[in-house]
Amino acid sequence: MNSWVLFSDTCRYRMENGWLTPGPAMFGTESSLSMFLNTLTPKFYVALTGTSSLISGLILIFEWWYFRKYGTSFIEQVSVSHLRPLLGGVDSSSPSNPNTSNGEADSNRQSVSECKVWRNPLNLFRGAEYNRYTWVTGREPLTYYDMNLSAQDHQTFFTCDSDHLRPADAIMQKAWRERNPQARISAAHEALELEDCATAYILLAEEEATTIMEAERLFKQALKAGEGCYRRSQQLQHHGTQYEAQHRRDTNVLVYIKRRLAMCSRKLGRTREAVKMMRDLCVFQLMKEFPLLSMFNIHENLLESLLELQNYADVQAVLAKYDDISLPKSATICYTAALLKARAVSDKFSPEAASRRGLSTAEMNAVEAIHRAVEFNPHVPKYLLEMKSLILPPEHILKRGDSEAIAYAFFHLQHWKRVEGALNLLHCTWEGTFRMIPYPLEKGHLFYPYPICTETADRELLPMFHEVSVYPKKELPFFILFTAGLCSFTAMLALLTHQFPELMGVFAKAFLSTLFAPLNFIMEKVESILPSSLWHQLTRI
Repeated sequence: MNSWVLFSDTCRYRMENGWLTPGPAMFGTESSLSMFLNTLTPKFYVALTGTSSLISGLILIFEWWYFRKYGTSFIEQVSVSHLRPLLGGVDSSSPSNPNTSNGEADSNRQSVSECKVWRNPLNLFRGAEYNRYTWVTGREPLTYYDMNLSAQDHQTFFTCDSDHLRPADAIMQKAWRERNPQARISAAHEALELEDCATAYILLAEEEATTIMEAERLFKQALKAGEGCYRRSQQLQHHGTQYEAQHRRDTNVLVYIKRRLAMCSRKLGRTREAVKMMRDLCVFQLMKEFPLLSMFNIHENLLESLLELQNYADVQAVLAKYDDISLPKSATICYTAALLKARAVSDKFSPEAASRRGLSTAEMNAVEAIHRAVEFNPHVPKYLLEMKSLILPPEHILKRGDSEAIAYAFFHLQHWKRVEGALNLLHCTWEGTFRMIPYPLEKGHLFYPYPICTETADRELLPMFHEVSVYPKKELPFFILFTAGLCSFTAMLALLTHQFPELMGVFAKAFLSTLFAPLNFIMEKVESILPSSLWHQLTRI
Protein backbone atom coordinates (compact mmCIF):
# COMPACT_ATOMS: atom_id res chain seq x y z
CA MET A 1 0.00 0.00 0.00
CA ASN A 2 2.85 2.44 0.90
CA SER A 3 4.71 1.62 -2.33
CA TRP A 4 1.55 2.35 -4.35
CA VAL A 5 1.13 5.76 -2.66
CA LEU A 6 4.79 6.55 -3.34
CA PHE A 7 4.37 5.54 -7.00
CA SER A 8 1.29 7.76 -7.38
CA ASP A 9 3.03 10.78 -5.79
CA THR A 10 6.04 10.30 -8.06
CA CYS A 11 3.86 10.17 -11.18
CA ARG A 12 1.96 13.30 -10.08
CA TYR A 13 5.25 15.17 -9.41
CA ARG A 14 6.67 14.25 -12.81
CA MET A 15 3.52 15.33 -14.62
CA GLU A 16 3.41 18.65 -12.78
CA ASN A 17 6.98 19.36 -13.84
CA GLY A 18 6.47 18.26 -17.44
CA TRP A 19 8.62 15.16 -17.16
CA LEU A 20 5.75 12.79 -17.87
CA THR A 21 2.86 13.37 -20.27
CA PRO A 22 -0.17 11.15 -20.64
CA GLY A 23 -0.05 9.09 -23.78
CA PRO A 24 -0.37 5.59 -25.15
CA ALA A 25 2.57 4.37 -23.07
CA MET A 26 0.53 4.96 -19.91
CA PHE A 27 -2.02 2.40 -20.97
CA GLY A 28 0.11 -0.40 -22.48
CA THR A 29 0.93 0.38 -26.10
CA GLU A 30 2.06 -2.08 -28.68
CA SER A 31 5.69 -1.23 -28.07
CA SER A 32 5.49 -1.93 -24.35
CA LEU A 33 3.51 -5.11 -25.02
CA SER A 34 6.09 -6.23 -27.56
CA MET A 35 8.86 -5.49 -25.07
CA PHE A 36 7.09 -7.62 -22.46
CA LEU A 37 6.53 -10.50 -24.85
CA ASN A 38 10.16 -10.43 -26.00
CA THR A 39 11.28 -11.10 -22.43
CA LEU A 40 9.26 -14.37 -22.30
CA THR A 41 11.16 -17.51 -23.25
CA PRO A 42 9.67 -20.59 -24.94
CA LYS A 43 9.99 -22.46 -21.64
CA PHE A 44 7.43 -20.08 -20.17
CA TYR A 45 4.88 -21.00 -22.84
CA VAL A 46 5.57 -24.71 -22.40
CA ALA A 47 5.11 -24.41 -18.63
CA LEU A 48 1.99 -22.29 -19.02
CA THR A 49 0.22 -24.58 -21.48
CA GLY A 50 1.38 -27.73 -19.69
CA THR A 51 0.07 -26.50 -16.35
CA SER A 52 -3.24 -25.50 -17.92
CA SER A 53 -3.55 -28.93 -19.52
CA LEU A 54 -2.78 -30.68 -16.23
CA ILE A 55 -5.33 -28.64 -14.26
CA SER A 56 -8.08 -29.07 -16.85
CA GLY A 57 -7.28 -32.80 -17.03
CA LEU A 58 -7.68 -33.17 -13.27
CA ILE A 59 -10.97 -31.28 -13.41
CA LEU A 60 -12.11 -33.55 -16.25
CA ILE A 61 -11.27 -36.71 -14.30
CA PHE A 62 -13.08 -35.48 -11.19
CA GLU A 63 -16.14 -34.35 -13.19
CA TRP A 64 -16.34 -37.71 -14.99
CA TRP A 65 -16.04 -39.64 -11.73
CA TYR A 66 -18.72 -37.50 -10.07
CA PHE A 67 -21.03 -37.87 -13.07
CA ARG A 68 -20.62 -41.67 -13.14
CA LYS A 69 -21.33 -41.94 -9.41
CA TYR A 70 -24.08 -39.38 -8.90
CA GLY A 71 -25.42 -38.81 -12.41
CA THR A 72 -24.84 -35.04 -12.47
CA SER A 73 -22.07 -32.51 -12.99
CA PHE A 74 -20.38 -31.26 -9.81
CA ILE A 75 -19.80 -27.76 -11.20
CA GLU A 76 -23.37 -27.57 -12.45
CA GLN A 77 -24.74 -28.79 -9.13
CA VAL A 78 -22.69 -26.28 -7.14
CA SER A 79 -23.66 -23.43 -9.44
CA VAL A 80 -27.36 -24.28 -9.26
CA SER A 81 -27.47 -25.07 -5.53
CA HIS A 82 -25.20 -22.37 -4.12
CA LEU A 83 -24.32 -19.67 -6.64
CA ARG A 84 -27.79 -19.29 -8.14
CA PRO A 85 -29.48 -18.28 -4.84
CA LEU A 86 -26.65 -15.83 -4.13
CA LEU A 87 -27.18 -14.20 -7.52
CA GLY A 88 -30.92 -13.88 -6.91
CA GLY A 89 -32.06 -16.86 -8.99
CA VAL A 90 -35.13 -18.93 -8.24
CA ASP A 91 -34.65 -22.34 -6.73
CA SER A 92 -36.02 -24.84 -9.17
CA SER A 93 -36.82 -27.32 -6.45
CA SER A 94 -39.42 -25.05 -4.88
CA PRO A 95 -42.70 -24.51 -6.67
CA SER A 96 -42.94 -21.11 -8.32
CA ASN A 97 -46.70 -21.00 -8.03
CA PRO A 98 -48.19 -21.67 -4.60
CA ASN A 99 -51.59 -22.32 -6.11
CA THR A 100 -50.60 -25.67 -7.60
CA SER A 101 -53.41 -27.50 -9.32
CA ASN A 102 -54.77 -30.71 -7.85
CA GLY A 103 -53.61 -32.70 -10.86
CA GLU A 104 -50.03 -31.58 -10.45
CA ALA A 105 -50.15 -32.31 -6.71
CA ASP A 106 -51.49 -35.79 -7.38
CA SER A 107 -48.76 -36.33 -9.97
CA ASN A 108 -46.08 -35.29 -7.50
CA ARG A 109 -47.55 -37.55 -4.84
CA GLN A 110 -47.57 -40.45 -7.25
CA SER A 111 -43.93 -39.84 -8.18
CA VAL A 112 -42.97 -39.92 -4.52
CA SER A 113 -44.91 -43.14 -3.93
CA GLU A 114 -43.35 -44.79 -6.97
CA CYS A 115 -39.90 -44.05 -5.58
CA LYS A 116 -40.72 -46.05 -2.47
CA VAL A 117 -38.43 -49.03 -1.91
CA TRP A 118 -40.27 -52.35 -1.72
CA ARG A 119 -39.19 -55.73 -0.40
CA ASN A 120 -38.33 -58.12 -3.21
CA PRO A 121 -40.98 -60.90 -3.18
CA LEU A 122 -38.49 -63.34 -4.72
CA ASN A 123 -35.45 -62.42 -2.64
CA LEU A 124 -32.84 -65.13 -2.26
CA PHE A 125 -31.53 -66.78 0.92
CA ARG A 126 -28.51 -65.08 2.44
CA GLY A 127 -26.71 -68.16 3.67
CA ALA A 128 -27.56 -70.58 0.87
CA GLU A 129 -27.37 -68.20 -2.09
CA TYR A 130 -25.96 -64.72 -1.43
CA ASN A 131 -23.10 -65.96 0.80
CA ARG A 132 -22.28 -68.75 -1.63
CA TYR A 133 -21.86 -66.15 -4.37
CA THR A 134 -19.48 -64.24 -2.11
CA TRP A 135 -17.45 -67.37 -1.37
CA VAL A 136 -17.06 -68.15 -5.08
CA THR A 137 -16.47 -64.67 -6.54
CA GLY A 138 -15.23 -62.63 -3.56
CA ARG A 139 -17.84 -59.98 -4.34
CA GLU A 140 -20.57 -58.73 -2.05
CA PRO A 141 -23.93 -58.97 -3.86
CA LEU A 142 -25.79 -56.92 -1.23
CA THR A 143 -25.16 -53.30 -0.31
CA TYR A 144 -25.15 -51.97 3.21
CA TYR A 145 -28.23 -49.88 2.44
CA ASP A 146 -30.11 -52.97 1.25
CA MET A 147 -29.18 -55.02 4.32
CA ASN A 148 -30.08 -52.13 6.61
CA LEU A 149 -33.55 -52.02 5.05
CA SER A 150 -33.88 -55.77 5.64
CA ALA A 151 -32.94 -55.30 9.29
CA GLN A 152 -35.69 -52.70 9.63
CA ASP A 153 -38.17 -55.07 7.96
CA HIS A 154 -37.27 -57.89 10.33
CA GLN A 155 -37.78 -55.66 13.34
CA THR A 156 -41.18 -54.64 11.95
CA PHE A 157 -42.29 -58.19 11.08
CA PHE A 158 -40.88 -60.20 13.97
CA THR A 159 -40.95 -57.95 17.05
CA CYS A 160 -43.58 -56.22 19.18
CA ASP A 161 -43.73 -54.18 22.38
CA SER A 162 -44.43 -57.20 24.59
CA ASP A 163 -41.30 -59.16 23.62
CA HIS A 164 -39.75 -58.44 27.01
CA LEU A 165 -42.30 -60.78 28.59
CA ARG A 166 -40.74 -63.82 26.89
CA PRO A 167 -36.94 -64.23 27.35
CA ALA A 168 -36.35 -65.82 23.93
CA ASP A 169 -38.23 -63.04 22.13
CA ALA A 170 -36.29 -60.44 24.12
CA ILE A 171 -33.02 -61.97 22.91
CA MET A 172 -34.26 -62.06 19.31
CA GLN A 173 -35.36 -58.44 19.54
CA LYS A 174 -31.71 -57.53 20.17
CA ALA A 175 -30.50 -60.03 17.57
CA TRP A 176 -32.45 -58.36 14.72
CA ARG A 177 -30.68 -55.09 15.55
CA GLU A 178 -27.19 -56.59 15.42
CA ARG A 179 -25.05 -55.64 12.45
CA ASN A 180 -22.58 -58.49 12.81
CA PRO A 181 -23.99 -61.70 11.22
CA GLN A 182 -22.13 -63.97 13.64
CA ALA A 183 -23.56 -62.05 16.60
CA ARG A 184 -27.07 -62.54 15.20
CA ILE A 185 -26.53 -66.27 14.70
CA SER A 186 -25.10 -66.65 18.22
CA ALA A 187 -28.09 -64.83 19.68
CA ALA A 188 -30.48 -67.14 17.79
CA HIS A 189 -28.77 -70.21 19.23
CA GLU A 190 -28.96 -68.63 22.68
CA ALA A 191 -32.71 -68.06 22.25
CA LEU A 192 -33.25 -71.70 21.17
CA GLU A 193 -31.55 -72.90 24.35
CA LEU A 194 -34.38 -71.27 26.32
CA GLU A 195 -37.34 -72.45 24.19
CA ASP A 196 -38.48 -73.26 20.66
CA CYS A 197 -38.47 -69.76 19.16
CA ALA A 198 -39.89 -69.40 15.65
CA THR A 199 -37.98 -66.19 14.85
CA ALA A 200 -34.70 -67.81 15.96
CA TYR A 201 -35.25 -70.64 13.48
CA ILE A 202 -36.04 -68.05 10.80
CA LEU A 203 -32.75 -66.25 11.35
CA LEU A 204 -30.76 -69.49 11.23
CA ALA A 205 -32.57 -70.62 8.07
CA GLU A 206 -31.92 -67.31 6.37
CA GLU A 207 -28.31 -66.71 7.38
CA GLU A 208 -26.64 -69.87 8.72
CA ALA A 209 -28.04 -72.58 6.43
CA THR A 210 -25.69 -73.16 3.49
CA THR A 211 -28.13 -75.18 1.35
CA ILE A 212 -31.80 -74.86 0.47
CA MET A 213 -32.53 -78.28 2.01
CA GLU A 214 -31.02 -77.20 5.32
CA ALA A 215 -32.98 -73.96 5.20
CA GLU A 216 -36.19 -75.91 4.54
CA ARG A 217 -35.54 -78.14 7.55
CA LEU A 218 -35.10 -75.10 9.81
CA PHE A 219 -38.21 -73.43 8.41
CA LYS A 220 -40.26 -76.56 9.16
CA GLN A 221 -39.10 -76.35 12.78
CA ALA A 222 -39.99 -72.65 12.74
CA LEU A 223 -43.44 -73.52 11.37
CA LYS A 224 -44.11 -75.93 14.22
CA ALA A 225 -43.13 -73.31 16.82
CA GLY A 226 -44.88 -70.49 14.98
CA GLU A 227 -48.22 -72.33 14.70
CA GLY A 228 -48.25 -72.92 18.46
CA CYS A 229 -47.64 -69.23 19.19
CA TYR A 230 -50.28 -68.24 16.62
CA ARG A 231 -52.98 -70.44 18.17
CA ARG A 232 -52.27 -69.14 21.67
CA SER A 233 -52.25 -65.47 20.62
CA GLN A 234 -55.40 -65.96 18.51
CA GLN A 235 -57.35 -66.94 21.58
CA LEU A 236 -56.16 -63.91 23.54
CA GLN A 237 -56.16 -61.23 20.80
CA HIS A 238 -59.34 -59.53 22.08
CA HIS A 239 -58.15 -59.22 25.68
CA GLY A 240 -56.25 -55.97 25.06
CA THR A 241 -53.96 -54.04 22.75
CA GLN A 242 -50.92 -55.92 24.02
CA TYR A 243 -52.38 -59.31 23.02
CA GLU A 244 -53.57 -57.86 19.71
CA ALA A 245 -50.00 -56.74 18.91
CA GLN A 246 -48.72 -60.22 19.78
CA HIS A 247 -51.28 -61.81 17.47
CA ARG A 248 -50.36 -59.45 14.65
CA ARG A 249 -46.67 -60.29 15.11
CA ASP A 250 -47.39 -64.06 15.23
CA THR A 251 -49.47 -63.74 12.05
CA ASN A 252 -46.59 -62.01 10.24
CA VAL A 253 -44.18 -64.71 11.42
CA LEU A 254 -46.48 -67.53 10.28
CA VAL A 255 -47.07 -66.02 6.83
CA TYR A 256 -43.34 -65.36 6.38
CA ILE A 257 -42.45 -68.97 7.29
CA LYS A 258 -45.04 -70.50 4.96
CA ARG A 259 -43.97 -68.22 2.11
CA ARG A 260 -40.31 -69.17 2.51
CA LEU A 261 -41.23 -72.86 2.74
CA ALA A 262 -43.12 -72.48 -0.55
CA MET A 263 -40.06 -70.84 -2.09
CA CYS A 264 -37.88 -73.73 -0.84
CA SER A 265 -40.24 -76.19 -2.51
CA ARG A 266 -40.07 -74.16 -5.73
CA LYS A 267 -36.27 -74.12 -5.67
CA LEU A 268 -36.10 -77.86 -4.96
CA GLY A 269 -38.32 -78.68 -7.94
CA ARG A 270 -41.56 -79.40 -6.08
CA THR A 271 -43.42 -76.70 -7.98
CA ARG A 272 -46.97 -78.05 -7.59
CA GLU A 273 -46.52 -78.24 -3.86
CA ALA A 274 -45.23 -74.67 -3.89
CA VAL A 275 -48.26 -73.50 -5.91
CA LYS A 276 -50.66 -75.09 -3.41
CA MET A 277 -48.94 -73.40 -0.47
CA MET A 278 -48.92 -70.02 -2.24
CA ARG A 279 -52.62 -70.29 -3.10
CA ASP A 280 -53.41 -70.93 0.54
CA LEU A 281 -51.31 -67.93 1.52
CA CYS A 282 -53.10 -65.68 -0.96
CA VAL A 283 -56.46 -66.73 0.51
CA PHE A 284 -55.12 -66.20 4.02
CA GLN A 285 -53.81 -62.77 3.03
CA LEU A 286 -57.23 -61.77 1.67
CA MET A 287 -58.98 -62.96 4.85
CA LYS A 288 -56.69 -61.06 7.22
CA GLU A 289 -56.73 -57.28 7.21
CA PHE A 290 -53.24 -56.66 8.49
CA PRO A 291 -51.51 -54.05 6.28
CA LEU A 292 -48.09 -55.69 6.58
CA LEU A 293 -49.30 -58.84 4.80
CA SER A 294 -49.70 -56.89 1.55
CA MET A 295 -45.96 -56.13 1.62
CA PHE A 296 -45.14 -59.78 0.91
CA ASN A 297 -46.78 -59.67 -2.59
CA ILE A 298 -47.27 -63.44 -2.53
CA HIS A 299 -49.19 -63.33 -5.81
CA GLU A 300 -45.92 -62.57 -7.61
CA ASN A 301 -44.42 -65.79 -6.22
CA LEU A 302 -47.55 -67.59 -7.38
CA LEU A 303 -47.32 -66.15 -10.89
CA GLU A 304 -43.71 -67.29 -11.28
CA SER A 305 -44.51 -70.82 -10.12
CA LEU A 306 -47.55 -71.09 -12.42
CA LEU A 307 -45.42 -69.96 -15.36
CA GLU A 308 -42.94 -72.69 -14.50
CA LEU A 309 -45.78 -75.22 -14.73
CA GLN A 310 -46.89 -73.52 -18.01
CA ASN A 311 -50.37 -73.23 -16.50
CA TYR A 312 -51.24 -70.12 -18.46
CA ALA A 313 -54.97 -70.25 -17.74
CA ASP A 314 -54.34 -69.96 -14.00
CA VAL A 315 -51.79 -67.20 -14.67
CA GLN A 316 -54.50 -65.27 -16.52
CA ALA A 317 -56.89 -65.80 -13.61
CA VAL A 318 -54.37 -64.40 -11.12
CA LEU A 319 -53.70 -61.43 -13.39
CA ALA A 320 -57.42 -60.73 -13.66
CA LYS A 321 -57.51 -60.39 -9.87
CA TYR A 322 -54.35 -58.32 -9.35
CA ASP A 323 -53.91 -56.38 -12.62
CA ASP A 324 -56.52 -53.87 -11.54
CA ILE A 325 -56.42 -50.11 -11.99
CA SER A 326 -56.88 -49.59 -8.25
CA LEU A 327 -53.95 -51.82 -7.28
CA PRO A 328 -50.26 -50.91 -7.51
CA LYS A 329 -48.50 -52.26 -10.57
CA SER A 330 -45.19 -54.06 -10.82
CA ALA A 331 -42.91 -55.35 -13.55
CA THR A 332 -44.13 -58.89 -12.84
CA ILE A 333 -47.76 -57.90 -13.43
CA CYS A 334 -47.12 -55.84 -16.57
CA TYR A 335 -44.61 -58.13 -18.29
CA THR A 336 -46.52 -61.31 -17.46
CA ALA A 337 -49.61 -59.79 -19.06
CA ALA A 338 -47.48 -58.90 -22.10
CA LEU A 339 -46.07 -62.45 -22.23
CA LEU A 340 -49.53 -64.01 -22.28
CA LYS A 341 -50.69 -61.78 -25.13
CA ALA A 342 -47.42 -62.28 -27.02
CA ARG A 343 -47.78 -66.06 -26.63
CA ALA A 344 -50.93 -65.99 -28.78
CA VAL A 345 -49.16 -64.54 -31.84
CA SER A 346 -45.38 -64.80 -31.32
CA ASP A 347 -44.88 -68.22 -32.93
CA LYS A 348 -46.14 -66.92 -36.30
CA PHE A 349 -45.02 -63.30 -36.04
CA SER A 350 -42.75 -61.96 -38.78
CA PRO A 351 -41.77 -58.29 -39.00
CA GLU A 352 -41.55 -58.48 -42.80
CA ALA A 353 -45.04 -59.94 -43.12
CA ALA A 354 -46.44 -57.48 -40.58
CA SER A 355 -44.98 -54.53 -42.52
CA ARG A 356 -46.66 -55.78 -45.74
CA ARG A 357 -50.14 -56.67 -44.47
CA GLY A 358 -50.25 -54.67 -41.24
CA LEU A 359 -50.83 -55.94 -37.73
CA SER A 360 -53.80 -58.13 -36.90
CA THR A 361 -55.99 -57.41 -33.88
CA ALA A 362 -54.22 -60.02 -31.73
CA GLU A 363 -50.80 -58.74 -32.78
CA MET A 364 -51.86 -55.17 -32.03
CA ASN A 365 -53.00 -56.22 -28.56
CA ALA A 366 -49.67 -57.95 -27.96
CA VAL A 367 -47.68 -54.92 -29.12
CA GLU A 368 -49.77 -52.60 -26.94
CA ALA A 369 -49.20 -54.88 -23.95
CA ILE A 370 -45.45 -54.79 -24.58
CA HIS A 371 -45.52 -51.00 -24.88
CA ARG A 372 -47.45 -50.79 -21.61
CA ALA A 373 -44.90 -52.98 -19.84
CA VAL A 374 -41.93 -51.09 -21.28
CA GLU A 375 -43.44 -47.77 -20.25
CA PHE A 376 -43.81 -49.04 -16.68
CA ASN A 377 -40.23 -50.34 -16.50
CA PRO A 378 -38.02 -49.55 -19.52
CA HIS A 379 -34.99 -51.39 -18.09
CA VAL A 380 -36.39 -54.93 -18.35
CA PRO A 381 -36.04 -55.56 -22.15
CA LYS A 382 -32.26 -55.18 -22.08
CA TYR A 383 -32.02 -58.01 -19.56
CA LEU A 384 -34.59 -60.22 -21.28
CA LEU A 385 -32.83 -59.73 -24.64
CA GLU A 386 -29.48 -60.32 -22.88
CA MET A 387 -28.12 -56.94 -23.91
CA LYS A 388 -27.01 -56.42 -20.29
CA SER A 389 -25.59 -59.02 -17.94
CA LEU A 390 -27.65 -60.12 -14.96
CA ILE A 391 -26.54 -60.10 -11.33
CA LEU A 392 -28.15 -61.53 -8.21
CA PRO A 393 -31.28 -59.53 -7.39
CA PRO A 394 -31.20 -57.38 -4.25
CA GLU A 395 -33.40 -57.93 -1.21
CA HIS A 396 -35.25 -54.69 -1.96
CA ILE A 397 -36.34 -53.22 -5.26
CA LEU A 398 -37.48 -49.88 -6.58
CA LYS A 399 -40.55 -50.12 -8.77
CA ARG A 400 -39.89 -48.92 -12.33
CA GLY A 401 -36.16 -48.98 -11.54
CA ASP A 402 -33.17 -51.06 -12.58
CA SER A 403 -33.33 -53.12 -9.37
CA GLU A 404 -36.86 -54.28 -10.17
CA ALA A 405 -35.81 -55.10 -13.74
CA ILE A 406 -32.97 -57.30 -12.46
CA ALA A 407 -35.27 -59.08 -9.99
CA TYR A 408 -37.87 -59.75 -12.68
CA ALA A 409 -35.49 -60.89 -15.42
CA PHE A 410 -33.50 -63.10 -13.02
CA PHE A 411 -36.54 -65.36 -12.47
CA HIS A 412 -38.66 -64.79 -15.60
CA LEU A 413 -36.11 -64.89 -18.43
CA GLN A 414 -36.57 -68.67 -18.70
CA HIS A 415 -40.34 -68.24 -19.10
CA TRP A 416 -39.89 -65.81 -22.01
CA LYS A 417 -37.43 -68.21 -23.65
CA ARG A 418 -39.90 -71.04 -23.29
CA VAL A 419 -42.57 -69.21 -25.34
CA GLU A 420 -41.54 -69.53 -29.00
CA GLY A 421 -41.01 -66.16 -30.69
CA ALA A 422 -41.82 -64.08 -27.59
CA LEU A 423 -38.34 -62.58 -27.34
CA ASN A 424 -38.33 -61.92 -31.09
CA LEU A 425 -41.58 -59.99 -30.80
CA LEU A 426 -40.19 -58.07 -27.83
CA HIS A 427 -37.01 -57.28 -29.78
CA CYS A 428 -38.98 -55.91 -32.74
CA THR A 429 -41.43 -53.76 -30.80
CA TRP A 430 -40.10 -52.59 -27.43
CA GLU A 431 -38.24 -49.51 -28.69
CA GLY A 432 -41.42 -48.19 -30.29
CA THR A 433 -42.62 -47.29 -26.79
CA PHE A 434 -40.25 -44.34 -26.61
CA ARG A 435 -41.83 -42.69 -29.65
CA MET A 436 -45.11 -42.43 -27.74
CA ILE A 437 -43.47 -40.80 -24.72
CA PRO A 438 -40.84 -38.37 -26.05
CA TYR A 439 -40.66 -36.60 -22.67
CA PRO A 440 -41.09 -39.40 -20.11
CA LEU A 441 -40.13 -37.24 -17.13
CA GLU A 442 -42.89 -34.75 -17.92
CA LYS A 443 -45.78 -36.80 -19.25
CA GLY A 444 -46.55 -40.50 -19.52
CA HIS A 445 -48.92 -42.39 -21.81
CA LEU A 446 -50.58 -45.03 -19.60
CA PHE A 447 -48.77 -44.32 -16.34
CA TYR A 448 -47.59 -41.30 -14.44
CA PRO A 449 -44.38 -39.60 -15.65
CA TYR A 450 -41.28 -41.64 -15.04
CA PRO A 451 -39.88 -40.74 -11.59
CA ILE A 452 -36.54 -38.95 -11.52
CA CYS A 453 -35.40 -40.57 -8.27
CA THR A 454 -34.84 -44.10 -9.60
CA GLU A 455 -31.18 -43.72 -10.51
CA THR A 456 -30.13 -42.49 -7.06
CA ALA A 457 -32.06 -45.20 -5.22
CA ASP A 458 -30.83 -47.96 -7.55
CA ARG A 459 -27.22 -46.92 -6.98
CA GLU A 460 -27.83 -47.45 -3.26
CA LEU A 461 -29.53 -50.82 -3.74
CA LEU A 462 -27.24 -52.38 -6.36
CA PRO A 463 -23.57 -53.32 -5.85
CA MET A 464 -20.75 -51.14 -7.14
CA PHE A 465 -19.59 -53.63 -9.79
CA HIS A 466 -22.94 -53.38 -11.59
CA GLU A 467 -23.46 -50.62 -14.15
CA VAL A 468 -26.81 -49.10 -13.26
CA SER A 469 -29.21 -48.70 -16.17
CA VAL A 470 -30.35 -45.08 -16.51
CA TYR A 471 -33.56 -43.92 -18.17
CA PRO A 472 -33.92 -41.59 -19.94
CA LYS A 473 -30.31 -41.67 -21.04
CA LYS A 474 -28.51 -38.57 -19.85
CA GLU A 475 -26.26 -36.60 -22.14
CA LEU A 476 -22.82 -35.61 -20.93
CA PRO A 477 -22.94 -32.31 -19.03
CA PHE A 478 -21.54 -29.22 -20.72
CA PHE A 479 -18.73 -28.83 -18.19
CA ILE A 480 -17.35 -32.32 -18.93
CA LEU A 481 -17.27 -31.55 -22.66
CA PHE A 482 -15.78 -28.12 -21.99
CA THR A 483 -12.99 -29.42 -19.73
CA ALA A 484 -12.26 -32.25 -22.18
CA GLY A 485 -11.86 -29.73 -25.02
CA LEU A 486 -9.79 -27.38 -22.87
CA CYS A 487 -7.52 -30.20 -21.73
CA SER A 488 -6.98 -31.43 -25.30
CA PHE A 489 -6.37 -27.92 -26.65
CA THR A 490 -3.85 -26.91 -23.97
CA ALA A 491 -2.06 -30.27 -24.23
CA MET A 492 -1.72 -29.75 -27.97
CA LEU A 493 -0.37 -26.22 -27.41
CA ALA A 494 2.14 -27.52 -24.86
CA LEU A 495 3.36 -30.18 -27.31
CA LEU A 496 3.66 -27.73 -30.21
CA THR A 497 5.46 -25.16 -28.05
CA HIS A 498 7.92 -27.79 -26.90
CA GLN A 499 8.61 -28.97 -30.46
CA PHE A 500 8.56 -25.58 -32.22
CA PRO A 501 9.38 -22.93 -29.56
CA GLU A 502 10.33 -20.07 -31.91
CA LEU A 503 7.37 -20.49 -34.23
CA MET A 504 4.91 -20.78 -31.34
CA GLY A 505 6.47 -17.70 -29.71
CA VAL A 506 5.76 -15.69 -32.86
CA PHE A 507 2.19 -16.98 -32.92
CA ALA A 508 1.72 -16.13 -29.23
CA LYS A 509 3.00 -12.57 -29.73
CA ALA A 510 0.82 -12.08 -32.77
CA PHE A 511 -2.23 -13.46 -30.92
CA LEU A 512 -1.74 -11.24 -27.87
CA SER A 513 -1.06 -8.19 -30.04
CA THR A 514 -4.25 -8.83 -31.98
CA LEU A 515 -6.13 -9.40 -28.73
CA PHE A 516 -5.06 -6.06 -27.22
CA ALA A 517 -5.27 -4.06 -30.47
CA PRO A 518 -8.94 -3.00 -29.99
CA LEU A 519 -8.18 -1.83 -26.45
CA ASN A 520 -5.20 0.21 -27.61
CA PHE A 521 -7.28 1.70 -30.41
CA ILE A 522 -10.02 2.74 -27.98
CA MET A 523 -7.54 4.28 -25.55
CA GLU A 524 -5.89 6.27 -28.33
CA LYS A 525 -9.27 7.61 -29.44
CA VAL A 526 -10.17 8.54 -25.88
CA GLU A 527 -6.83 10.37 -25.41
CA SER A 528 -7.30 12.28 -28.66
CA ILE A 529 -10.81 13.42 -27.72
CA LEU A 530 -10.33 14.31 -24.05
CA PRO A 531 -8.27 17.44 -23.24
CA SER A 532 -4.90 17.00 -21.54
CA SER A 533 -6.05 19.11 -18.57
CA LEU A 534 -8.62 16.43 -17.75
CA TRP A 535 -5.85 13.87 -17.51
CA HIS A 536 -4.04 16.19 -15.06
CA GLN A 537 -7.19 16.32 -12.92
CA LEU A 538 -7.65 12.52 -13.09
CA THR A 539 -4.08 11.88 -12.03
CA ARG A 540 -4.54 14.19 -9.03
CA ILE A 541 -7.56 12.20 -7.78
